[in-house]
Amino acid sequence: MMYLLREEQREELRKPLGKVVKEIKKEELHGMIISVGDAVTIWLDEHEIKPDISIIDYKIERKKHGKKFENGNVIKVKNPAGRITRQLWGAIKKAYEMKEKVRIEVDGEEDLAALPAILMAPAGANVIYGLPSHGMVVVKVGEKEKEVVKKFIEEMERDENGD
Repeated sequence: MMYLLREEQREELRKPLGKVVKEIKKEELHGMIISVGDAVTIWLDEHEIKPDISIIDYKIERKKHGKKFENGNVIKVKNPAGRITRQLWGAIKKAYEMKEKVRIEVDGEEDLAALPAILMAPAGANVIYGLPSHGMVVVKVGEKEKEVVKKFIEEMERDENGD
């Protein structure tokens, strides 16, 4: 099953699901750290914060960058813009099950990956994603956050045959 973002949901996505920050202090993060997006992952790396799971596509605002990522096991998936494919969903699920650092490399776009990352995260995990021209959004995952994401995903269009 693949989920497709409906046009009318785009504005809703711009509302942060957590606290918007310009910087993060390592000591403020307790629990698992999941970074979604290259700009966020690079920022964390430069500040010596190593995510347990990072989800990247080697692009920042749809432009390729030259940064190399070193840490962890790599899971490669295909995921077009505005979609959450079965492949992406499965990769995030697998990453949570692994007990070591994982980098999910997306061929396409990781623009919606924060949604399944939040939905599948253990309570207390920190999902950090970028909000262009505003900074980073830090979501401390709890039942409330999962419920908001679950409702959003339920409103997305479904493609039963999509990968």
